[in-house]
Amino acid sequence: MKTLDHVDVSAKRVFLRVDFNVPLDKKDGTVADDTRIRAILPSLRKVLDGGGKAVLASHLGRPKGQVVPEMSLAPVARHLSGILGMDVPLAPDCVGGAVRKMVDELEPGRVLLLENLRFHGGETKNNPEFSRQLAELTDVYVNDAFAVSHRAHASVHGITEYVRECAAGYQLAKEIETFRQAMENPQRPLAVVIGGAKVSTKIGVLENLIPKVDLLVIGGAMANTFLKAQGKSVGASLVEDEFVETAKVLLAQARERGVRVILPVDATAAPSLDAGDRARQVPVDQVPPDLAIFDVGEETSALIRQALEPCATVVWNGPLGAFETPPFERATYDLARFLAASQAFTVVGGGDSAAAVAKAGVTDKVGYVSTGGGAFLEMLEGKVLPGIQALQKCSERA
Repeated sequence: MKTLDHVDVSAKRVFLRVDFNVPLDKKDGTVADDTRIRAILPSLRKVLDGGGKAVLASHLGRPKGQVVPEMSLAPVARHLSGILGMDVPLAPDCVGGAVRKMVDELEPGRVLLLENLRFHGGETKNNPEFSRQLAELTDVYVNDAFAVSHRAHASVHGITEYVRECAAGYQLAKEIETFRQAMENPQRPLAVVIGGAKVSTKIGVLENLIPKVDLLVIGGAMANTFLKAQGKSVGASLVEDEFVETAKVLLAQARERGVRVILPVDATAAPSLDAGDRARQVPVDQVPPDLAIFDVGEETSALIRQALEPCATVVWNGPLGAFETPPFERATYDLARFLAASQAFTVVGGGDSAAAVAKAGVTDKVGYVSTGGGAFLEMLEGKVLPGIQALQKCSERA
């Protein structure tokens, strides 16, 4: 798979699939967090410095094939103009004669942002005709949107069938390189911390991880299902009863392979999520029937940190508790700060985990924070992402 370093972009139209699905301020509609915009700047500057014509394409929100003015990329174009110190015009659409004319008239070293790809239903349906129309705008296709590379969409997958030259942007290449370093050729011991609400969404991940890791930490509400599989009563906590037997099988597989599994031994429980003032610490086998678990307890939090201390590589996906609501953020923030101070190679993936690291104020201190949520999770599951596979096939054809 080529990267931008292997491509001559001089005077060429370079179609950069980026992820500008950024939060907008509800009051004035401006960009509220430009992390995703700044993530692609190295690739963009490589194209501009090389004399290329940068055609940026992204989605924003879920307009479901309809033109939704509130989901226009106009605020992003204005924000990017300020960052680059040059005007970044917004095309009226992402395909069509008027857009082709704007692309053809684009000067080397300049940028054009296409309007929201998902204003067209053909984007999410990976429609061949829509893919072909996008391909008409480019000489070189570059994917620098890891966060959507698990989607077989037209701008991620279909377009590569109609262009001669494809490459990975620096951000996408960094994601792949980091993941391989952590999961395929790790320094050991290798630990993975898995959290979140439902075990049902992580079964494939756990099945793929158990043969590979030395230590597996399970937290979040999904841990309740495993606790019930061990015969513990978890009160009014969220439990997926239909996956209790699956949890038993997974725990048995871990034992057979000698993988140490850490589950909560105590919890922060309360009558409801909005009753934090009535929260208290309880052993996981003594949760009262009128209380629900919303965070792992202090003893568990200390146990996790102690177990992770000797690990050389730590991968984290999913919070340990309902961290958005005090006082149930403590264990998640404690883990974030521990990883920030750790000498291990640390990788954080998933939207909630990345948000927790940011709220704990340690984003710049952990080893790597992935830009992808679903994409990172699917890689943990051992899946080949359609966007990456498309780049590989395109490179093979070339």
